[in-house]
Amino acid sequence: MSTRDSAIRNPQSAIGHVTVEVVAWVTRFVGGDGTRRKLFQEHVAPDATVRSVLGQVSDRHFALREALWDAAGRELSEHIEVLVNDSVLGLTHTLDSPVRDGDRITLIGQYSGGACGK
Repeated sequence: MSTRDSAIRNPQSAIGHVTVEVVAWVTRFVGGDGTRRKLFQEHVAPDATVRSVLGQVSDRHFALREALWDAAGRELSEHIEVLVNDSVLGLTHTLDSPVRDGDRITLIGQYSGGACGK
């Protein structure tokens, strides 16, 4: 039996793909120049979560790991917003929500204003 037949008969072993989109200044942490966007296709197992996908990308990009995660490496820092299928994390998904084949995770930097001028 081929590997393909095996995955068809046992859907638990199937591998899916999740797109990770990194936008604007956050691209500096994944080899970009701080403009536009970068897309990554991540292979995911059936039990993958938002956390595990972000961990995969962070493992390849040390600068992203430092910017995305808190000092303990378990929770998100406050400067990068995570969206899952265009919904802000915390509304319909958490870090431990499962991902499905075809999902999109977007990392976008938060913007904050400076002092108000008179």
